[in-house]
This record gives sequence, C-alpha cells and structure tokens, in this order.
Amino acid sequence: MSKKFGGLGKGLDTIFAENETEDSNSSVMLKISEIEPNRSQPRKDFDENALSDLAQSISQHGLLQPLLVRPLPIGGYQIVAGERRYRACRMAGLTEVPVTIRELSDTETMELALIENLQREDLSPIEEALGYKALIDEHGFSQEEVATSVGKSRPAIANSLRILKLPDSVLEYVKQDKISAGHARALLMLDNEEDMLELAELIYKKDLSVRQAEKLAKKKPEVEEDTQPERKPSFYSMVELALNESLGRKIKVNKNKGKQGGVLQIEFYSDEELTELSNKLK
Repeated sequence: MSKKFGGLGKGLDTIFAENETEDSNSSVMLKISEIEPNRSQPRKDFDENALSDLAQSISQHGLLQPLLVRPLPIGGYQIVAGERRYRACRMAGLTEVPVTIRELSDTETMELALIENLQREDLSPIEEALGYKALIDEHGFSQEEVATSVGKSRPAIANSLRILKLPDSVLEYVKQDKISAGHARALLMLDNEEDMLELAELIYKKDLSVRQAEKLAKKKPEVEEDTQPERKPSFYSMVELALNESLGRKIKVNKNKGKQGGVLQIEFYSDEELTELSNKLK
C-alpha cells in the first residue's frame, strides 16, 4: 500500500515539504486547459455565489496559492488539491495558473484531497463520510488508519460513517441542510424508512434540537396483542411527545381506527392554566 501521510495537524504545506524536495515543490505556470478535475474529489457541491466572489478576488489579485496537481500517464495534469480555486480561475477567465507538480499515487491523491477539504471545513457530513468510505473501500484503509491520516479519533470516523446507513430519502434532508448530522444519527434509532422520514420532517418543521430528536426516536410504540385496539403509529407518538415538551402539558393524540384523522386532547387543571395555554397557542 502507498505511504499514508501523518494527519491534519501539520497542515498541507508542511506535509508537502516533508515529502518532496524544495526544487520539486516550487510552482510553475500551466495552461488551465492542461488541467482536469479529480473525479474522486470528495467535495461534490460548490456554492456558485462563493465561487463568483473568489473569481472576482482572483481577477483583482491573482491566484496567491498554487494548485497541487499530479501528471497523468496519458498527458496533462489532474488536480489533487485546489479544485475550488481552479473553478474560480476558469470563471475569472485565466488561461494560465500557478501549480505545484507532484508524483502521487491514487491513494495519496484521494487522501490529500480529503485532507484539504477537511482542513477548510468545506465538506458536508455526507461528503466527509463518503470520503472516509472511499479510503476504506477503494484504498484498503482501516478505520484506525483513516483516523490517523485525517487527525481524528477512530470513534469519530466510525460515527461519521454511520450516517451512510440511512436511506437516500432521509439523506436528502442532510444534503439540503434541513437537519444536521447529529439529527441524522438520531434517526438511526428507528427501524424503518417511513418513521425516519416522518421524524426528519418533524425535526425540520419544529426546529428540534438533537437531544429532542433522540428522545423522540427512543420512544417506541409498545407491542400490543391482536385483540387490543389498533396501535398508535409511531409518528403520532412522536408528535404527542413533541407537543408535551413544547406546551408543558399532558397531550394525547388518538388516531381514528382504520381511517384518517383523530382527536387531540389537551389536559388543564385551572382557568389560569387554560389562559396560559391559550397564550402559547396564539
């Protein structure tokens, strides 16, 4: 296996300096047409407004930090670190850009691309987890080796990877920033996609905290005998608990058996409590 770099703590500049001579690290100018993006780039989404701002800055001041590229066997060069800057340079109309050229394996390229994005906190939780997964599945890393490489603990890597167990429909909520990675991991306590989606929507609409989401996810419907009335769906239990916490009152949500709709019951014990509840609902 290719050599694995020593982690995030030193920074990319130090990592490069430790692995190459001073001469090979000096930057040169390349035609931007000779450079291509890395298909294994962990980062998939680029904010167009942020790119436009960066392009404007590059137009005024030039590209201050060279791209890191590697030569390709078929000719040309592939970006290892700096695709966001590369895109902004193209947007700014540059025909040549400064680059640092290094001979790197596929494994080293993937690792350095992941490190760069993590250092700049550019990756979404899903992109970060997919980056770790690629190092494990495609390049033979263990979770411990990934942790060492990116400067995190092994439990942090394992926790990040857990999010990929969610159905794609639920992951869309994370991609759209409707729920956080912490919320997403809370959804893993549920058993099926329907319940996960219902709770994800509730988290988004009610702006629930991760702790509130965990409490809702832990509240499982009790198993009942076939002779008992129809069991309350987990979604209704979730809503019931959320209303209990929000209003500070005992709330019951009873679903109509075998059809849509139901009854919402709110208990109060004095006129003062009723007035207080009325004010909260306004």
